[in-house]
Formats: sequence, structure tokens, C-alpha cells
Amino acid sequence: MLITSITMSTLQMISPWVSKTPWKTCLTLSTMTATLVMTTNSFQTKEMTFSHLMSLDFISSPLMILSAWLAPLMMLASKAHMKDKTKVQKKIFLTITSLLQMTLIMTFTVNEWVLFFIMFETTLIPTLTLITKFGAQKERLIASSYFMIYTLCGSLPLLTSLMILNTKTGTSNMMVLTLQTDGVNMYMKNMWWMISLTGFFIKMPLFSVHLWLPKAHVEAPVAGSMILAAVLLKMGGYGLLRMAPIFNPFSTLLTNKIIMALALWGTLMTSMICLRQTDLKSLIAYSSVAHMSMTTAAILIMTSWSWQGAYNMMIAHGLTSSLLFALANTIYERSHTRNMTITRGYKILMPSMYMWWMLAMLSNMSLPPTMNFLGEIMMIFSLMNWSVLTVLVTAVATVMTALYSLYTVIMTQHGKPMNNNKNPTNSMKSTEMMNSLMHILPLTLMITMPEIIKIT
Repeated sequence: MLITSITMSTLQMISPWVSKTPWKTCLTLSTMTATLVMTTNSFQTKEMTFSHLMSLDFISSPLMILSAWLAPLMMLASKAHMKDKTKVQKKIFLTITSLLQMTLIMTFTVNEWVLFFIMFETTLIPTLTLITKFGAQKERLIASSYFMIYTLCGSLPLLTSLMILNTKTGTSNMMVLTLQTDGVNMYMKNMWWMISLTGFFIKMPLFSVHLWLPKAHVEAPVAGSMILAAVLLKMGGYGLLRMAPIFNPFSTLLTNKIIMALALWGTLMTSMICLRQTDLKSLIAYSSVAHMSMTTAAILIMTSWSWQGAYNMMIAHGLTSSLLFALANTIYERSHTRNMTITRGYKILMPSMYMWWMLAMLSNMSLPPTMNFLGEIMMIFSLMNWSVLTVLVTAVATVMTALYSLYTVIMTQHGKPMNNNKNPTNSMKSTEMMNSLMHILPLTLMITMPEIIKIT
């Protein structure tokens, strides 16, 4: 019933926007999501079961709310992009967005691994459609191919593992499997550990299997970039949180240590790559890889502190990266380029946007008292407790994050505007201001009420 109401409310978007009145839809969906926030306090202490196939708990409810919250914001950010499209194209776009939201919510609410896998893969279809049909450049087809091949190659080992789990235990229920796999022989568990997490590592993405992400972000429309960074990447973390307890006795395996070392190395390397980027969306995409790589390492430690820190980072990064892509699109709509050597001086051209850029980047660099800071400091302490050597990597990565965040603000907001871009625009549009505000409000709420995303 909950899923049906969310889907129907989202589909009501089609009629208002076609008639150029998006405010009604934004208000409707935002009010609906606020209602979900107020009714999910019980998820923090007990599981809410809708049926034997669907339920919500303290891990899935914040991610489900995040998916519902970002749907109207994606549509507001895409208003200018869809302005010149035909009515049919607008309806296709809104239908795809609605279907993507529905599949994401179902992914976070099912409690059977087989259904989770189906929903996990179903999100690929609307995402590919957004990139291929509404992307701006020819390279969108190559980006879609990368996205599809990486996702499918990672999903095959996961499907194999789920079939083995179902055959050996006789069930695919997430909670039951956590308790029933102890009797399975060591060889099978070790094999599952190596092949089960591949699909989640690619979706996160883990460094070395991340090449699809920058391409997908660069070629996707703003709605695709926002939902990809904010929610789709978090599906990998959610899968790790659900799958890792099944293999808890094997958390000290050499394979696990190698993956964690690769994740930490990826955090450092992608932070250095960000300093070399000239494409604004590519820089934000590599920044997501850096944050999610550290999150992967923290989840694999499997302690209460590391899990809570990783979850804090997942939720906070989802809102922050979505806001960054929305702001990048604001610049692109006015300059028609993402090259940071050309998009200079927007502090002079558009003073009102400077505040949102600073708030977004301060959150991205994990400055106190943001939720990003709380998540990062908990992950750093957890990693330090696991191995003191990780202090060197995390310290350098933290400094690098601050450097490329400030570098982005300086390159886009400061300096002298280029000759072809000297007309002051004075302020952002009302829809852009609303979009930014609706990203900052949840981040502020989590600072004052961190218990709403407490999972341990």
C-alpha cells in the first residue's frame, strides 16, 4: 500500500508539469516525504512489516525516504532542460523518473534476496533510458555501454551466489540467512565471500571498477546525475550492509584485507585525480568514488562504529553530491560548458549562487559540524583501530578532499569572467533556489537530530 501511494503521487507529476506548473508536484511529493519522515521513528527500534516479502527497518527506511525526497528535486532541476522538449518527450521523461523512483523504493523495502536482485537490476533500465535518450552528446551511448557491461558483469556472480544460498539453506530471506549460514562448510562460505560482493563493489563503486561512473555522470542529464550519485550508488552500500553479516566470521580473511587496502588506495588516488580535472561534472563524479571507497572499507570492518560512520556518510553524501550536480547544471545552463577554465567569476555574475556552492563544498570536505564530518571521523577512527597505518592514508585523503573542494569553488566562483560571459544574471531562478534549499534542509536536520539515521 505504501509503495502504491508513493507511485501514484509521483505519477501525478505528469499532468502538472506539462502545463508548466511544477510547484504543485514539488509540494505534493515533499509533503508526502515529510510525512514519511515523521512516521518512521518506529523504524529505529523495530521492523515494520508490510507483507512476508516487504518490510522496513532502521537500515532501509532512511534510504527509502532519500529516494522519495529527491524525486521532485530531480524534476525541478530538469525544468530548463525539458523546456524545449515536446509534450510526448516530457511525459516519457517523467514516466521514466517515476518508474526509477518506484524500483528504488522497492529495492530498499524487499526482504527477500531474489526480489532484491530483481529490483537491483531493474533500476538499470530507466537509468540507461535517461542517459541514452536525454543525454546531450553522442558519447552518451558509450557511457551507457560502460554502465550496462559493468553492472551486468558484476551481477552474474551475485546471482550465482544467491542461487547457492537458496539451494543450501532453503530460503532467501535476508534475516533468516544471517542466522542459518553458520552450518555451511568453510569452502562454500569462503567462495561466497569472494563472489557475492562483486556486484555491490561495482555499484558503489570500488576503485578499479569505477570507470563507468565518470562517463555516466558526464553524459547523463542533470536528473540522471542527481539520482545516480544520491541513491543508485548507495544501493551498493545497502547491499554490503545486508550481505556482510552472513559472512561475519570471515571478516578477517586475507581477501577482505586486500579489498580494504584497495579501497583506501582508491580514496587517495581518486582524490589526486580530482585535482587534475577540468570538467566540473567529472570532478564531482571522482569525488563520489573517493568517498564511497572509504565507505566500502569502513563497512567491511564490521563494527558498530564503522557501520554507523559509513551509513552517515552514505546519506549525507547522497544529498551533498546531488546538490553539487544541480549547481553544476546551473552553471552549464548559462555558460553551455563544464570546463572550469572557462566558467570563471560566477561570484560576480551570480552572487546568490555563491552561498549554495560554499555550503555544498563545506559539506563535501566534511567540515564540522556537518553530518559528513561525523561520518568521516567515525570511519577514520574505526580504520585506525583496525590498523594504525590507515591514519597516513586517511589523513592525506582528507587534505586532498579539502584541496579539490576549495579548488572547485575558486575556479568557478572567483576570478574575472570570460569575455563571452560578462552579463550579470543577479540571482538564481526560484526553482533553482528551492532545489538548493531542499537539499540543505535535510543536511541541517541531520546535524541537529543525528538519531534519525542511527543504525547501531
